[in-house]
Amino acid sequence: MKHSDLCKLAVGWLKRPFSRGGHGCTVAIDECRTGWSGEIPDAVGYRYSGMQDTSMDGTVLVECKVSRSDFLADKAKPHRHAGGIGNWRYYMAPEGLISPEELPEKWGLVEVNARGHLKTRVGAYTDSNYELQRQRLAAMRHESETAREFFLLVRMFDRICDPEKFVDIGKERNRLAFRVTDLQQELRLAERKSETLEVQIFNLLDELARYRGMHGELPPLQASPLFLTPT
Repeated sequence: MKHSDLCKLAVGWLKRPFSRGGHGCTVAIDECRTGWSGEIPDAVGYRYSGMQDTSMDGTVLVECKVSRSDFLADKAKPHRHAGGIGNWRYYMAPEGLISPEELPEKWGLVEVNARGHLKTRVGAYTDSNYELQRQRLAAMRHESETAREFFLLVRMFDRICDPEKFVDIGKERNRLAFRVTDLQQELRLAERKSETLEVQIFNLLDELARYRGMHGELPPLQASPLFLTPT
């Protein structure tokens, strides 16, 4: 498996929900420089929920390794032990390449088998118990270089297009969503009114049938003089 393949798998893993062993990142990218002299993460994800409980929010770094020499050289880098980006940090590698005992402090490990399936060997979401997850998140959290992480976000926007266009798209989407809600409400009111009219028509037809039963066939209706067309 090539390094680029692992990077793509890492982006997908970062976006996985907690229930499937991922970090639930909203945004994730691969191989983007964090500054003119900064590190180039293999994959990094951002999770910010906007909720009061921010214990699960932050950035997640994944370094992908396809050889032992690559792993050992990377492990020796200064920013793997102090500084660097990523509130939570993982290595991703083929099965058996890295032992959990070799990991730097507070690092996780995601293994990839020959079929491309991922398994988190060491990480915050290896247990379904919510409280244990929170404890592992706190224990594995790093202090990251937020300036470099913000630089990455700016680079992402710059790669895509003018951010103001996204704001305008969001406003238009919200406007359309509110309009759809209004139309759905109008439809429900119209359906209720239609049901009421159907009941009224049924009652009038029933009353008409009873009247005919009592008095026989009714004469044809005559046009009212009020509605006669003048000659």
